[in-house]
Amino acid sequence: MKDIEFEKREILVRAGKGDKDRLTMLPDAVHDRLRSHPEGVRMRYESDLDMAFLGTTLSTAIARKYPNAAREWAWQYVFPASRLCFDPIARGQRRHHLDETVLQQAVRNAAKRMTVVKPVTCHALRHSFATHLLAGGYDIRTVQELLGHRDVSTTMIYTHVLNRGGLGVRSPADGL
Repeated sequence: MKDIEFEKREILVRAGKGDKDRLTMLPDAVHDRLRSHPEGVRMRYESDLDMAFLGTTLSTAIARKYPNAAREWAWQYVFPASRLCFDPIARGQRRHHLDETVLQQAVRNAAKRMTVVKPVTCHALRHSFATHLLAGGYDIRTVQELLGHRDVSTTMIYTHVLNRGGLGVRSPADGL
């Protein structure tokens, strides 16, 4: 929960692609719905606390540094799993985050409902995100940062889809 800044409209994505943390924007299109989402999560969290659950799953380093974090609201997942899981080391119940396959299936189902013919995956949405930013005029370094690419040459692969000539640049004669 602590990784969403509604006022700044920012989301810190932890352990994303390449196991990297990165900051991204919280779109206006989902801001209000996401802002109300934690209410339901909090009800489940409080119910879990009543059942003496051990808390959420955390990395070993975080759990060692902040021993009470697993049971604190700020450290709970925004999209928690629907069921508790058994932690064999601590010998108790924990709640992990929603499994990535649930999101992947939801994306596939949405594409089917919208009768999208092309393959649609979460990774395709990442590509779409990058190309739309570039088409919208954002500079390559900003897109590099948002995608978490170490080298700008990796980000440059997205410029080919802009259909703007050799280097992704429109001629001034065509108007900007």
